[in-house]
Order: sequence, then C-alpha cells, then structure tokens
Amino acid sequence: MTARRPRLRRLVTVLLAVTLLQAAPSAVAHAVDTRHDVVTWGASADRVGEGVADRGYRLVVRTSVGGTDLRIRLTNAFGDRPVTFDSVYAGVRQQGAALVPGSNRRLSFGGTDSVTIPAGGTALSDALPGRLPAASDLVVSLHSPDAAGPASGHGMALQTSYVTQGDHSAEESADHWSGTIGSWFYLDAVSVRANASTGAVAALGDSVTDGWQSTSDLDRRWPDYLARRLQRADTAVKGVANEGISGNKVLADGAGQSALNRLQRDVLSHPGVRTVFLFEGVNDIKAHTGVIAQDMIAGYREIVRRAHAAGKCVVGATVAPFEGWSEWDPAAESVRQDVNAFIRSSGEFDAVTDFDRILRNPYAPQRILPFFDGGDHLHPNDKGMQAMADAVDLTALDCP
Repeated sequence: MTARRPRLRRLVTVLLAVTLLQAAPSAVAHAVDTRHDVVTWGASADRVGEGVADRGYRLVVRTSVGGTDLRIRLTNAFGDRPVTFDSVYAGVRQQGAALVPGSNRRLSFGGTDSVTIPAGGTALSDALPGRLPAASDLVVSLHSPDAAGPASGHGMALQTSYVTQGDHSAEESADHWSGTIGSWFYLDAVSVRANASTGAVAALGDSVTDGWQSTSDLDRRWPDYLARRLQRADTAVKGVANEGISGNKVLADGAGQSALNRLQRDVLSHPGVRTVFLFEGVNDIKAHTGVIAQDMIAGYREIVRRAHAAGKCVVGATVAPFEGWSEWDPAAESVRQDVNAFIRSSGEFDAVTDFDRILRNPYAPQRILPFFDGGDHLHPNDKGMQAMADAVDLTALDCP
C-alpha cells in the first residue's frame, strides 16, 4: 500500500484539478448575490528586465483560497509604453510545464480575447466560470506580440515557470515550453469568487516574506505555511497574498517602491483583503542612511492610518534579529530594539506577532537561533519560516 500512495495522491490531485473552471451555470447564478471576490494569490510588481516581442510565458502560481469565477490581474506598472496580450489562458499544472488535459481555458478582457495595458496600468480579466480548488498549481499562459521596454512582474518567484517563442498559450503539452525562468512576468494577482464571509490577509514585507532562503519550488515561504494553516483552521480568512519584495523598505524606494508607496496597489486594491500583516523595517534600519526609530514609527503609523481608512485591520510584526549580517552594528540594533518596543506596546496595531521572540537565540538574542538560520544570519530557513507561520494568531487575522 505504501508504494501506491504517491500515485494515489497524484490521481486525486488530477481528479480535483479537472474541476478547474468547469462551468456550473445554475450553481454560479444561484450564488451570485451572496458571494464576493477574494484574492487567492498575489506577488508585488517591480521592474523585471526588458520585454521581448512574440514571447510566451507559462507562469506557475499556488492558490490559497478556493472558489469560482477566476480572475487574473496583469500589470504594466513599470512599463514606459503600452503592452498587448493577445492570448491568455488559465489551467492546472500536471507536471513541469504540462497541464491537466481539458483544464486550459482562454481568458477574456472586456469580452475580447486581447488586451492592451497602458504604461503604468493594470488589467483585470473577465470572470472564468467554474471552480478552482484551494491549494492548486494554477498555470497562467500568456503571449505578447509587441512587448518592449521595461517589463513588470515579480523578480524572486522561487518557483520555476516557463518561456517560449511564439504563441503556444492554448497548448496543454510541455512540448514548446523548454525554457525556464525564476520570475513571474506581467502577472501580479489572482482572485476567485467565494462565500461573502470569506476574507484574505495580505503580507506586506521584504525578502523574509518573499521567501529568500526557503526551498524553491516547494512553497515554503512563511505566508505559504500560513495559507496551509488557514485551510485547516475554523476561520473565515482563507486567502493569502504574499506582497514581499526582496530588499524592500518602508520609507524609501529602491528594491521596489517603498511599502508606503506601493500599499494601495499591492495590498489595498486586492478584493477581500481583511487584514494587512506588516512585517518590514530591517532594510531601512541596516542601511545606515540616518533612519532613526521615530522615522520608522511615523512610517508604520501612516500605513496603519491608511489601512484603517480602507476598513482593514493591521497586524504588526516585530523586526527579527540579524547580528552576523554584514550591516549589523550596535547602532542599528538600538534602532531595532526601539522599533520593536513601539510595535509591542504602542497599542496602535490591531494585533502583534512577535517574530523577534520566535526567531531569536535565547542565549544571544541579537542573533537568529541557529536551528532557524538560513545561513546568512538574517533570513530564516524552512524551519524558521514554519515557526513564523505557526506563531501567527489566526483569530487576529479575522478583522471584524
């Protein structure tokens, strides 16, 4: 029996996957007045190199919440000219670049098969009838005949996706998808329609949230572990959008726009977001640009103010220890301690998750516990990522 279990699990996965976007018109129509859109996957946009004309992308993403009526959001946020997508499909991955037979279906935009996105803009697809299960390997295949100039997307996907020359988006086989990439191009969000009580959390952060030092292709970032906890838990919050960017700062643009400047696009614009999980600040602190604790506190307060104005709750997470990283020094540590004292005791957040307490070495509290250290003394490994997710109070995410 043991030898058959992996094969059985694959069969179950395929049988579930073929339900992707298979229309059930009467059920969907019956539920239309009692359901709403909820983000099931997200990745913050930045500039990711140059666009290439007549190139196809087959992008693999992992959903969190399940639902019906899939929509995707394409982004040209950092482009300097319009970009056209003349072929966009969504299906379920079978293995590698191959899709489950019968699952790949064309997406439309405003009732047409193609869409042109202006520089700085985004485009939301029409809803695709049918059901998409939670924890699916969704594959979005797209082709642009005219891409050029700066391309928008997410650089550090930690997920293998695929490229090709020409338009092979409709194909379910992997035959024309031999090229591999480690970034998500032009895609920054996926949503589904779920029960009106269902919500999502958006994790606003830097490289730790982005997943650096976690194992690629296995979805072991801390928001991934959190998504798995939420699926098992008795909670209405089921969606998770990972809005981390490696190197990102709260106050200053650089590796992506600052958290303050991207808050609306990357977090507040997503449907169904109930809570903003704010875990960011170490890059501001360790950069030694003159940023002091009061600067950081002012930035946090502005994020909380804007999130509250949008009807969201905010969970604040303490900044984790990083002694041993090349930019650590006592001055930076002093700022970190002051910032963490504010996060813990100010009462300005709706809830607090103490990642510093979870990750630190009790015998050297300025350092990450070696068991959780990914090797560079700043980024947790897979065990550390799981410990972070396990530390989150799930009830705090269910913002009333």
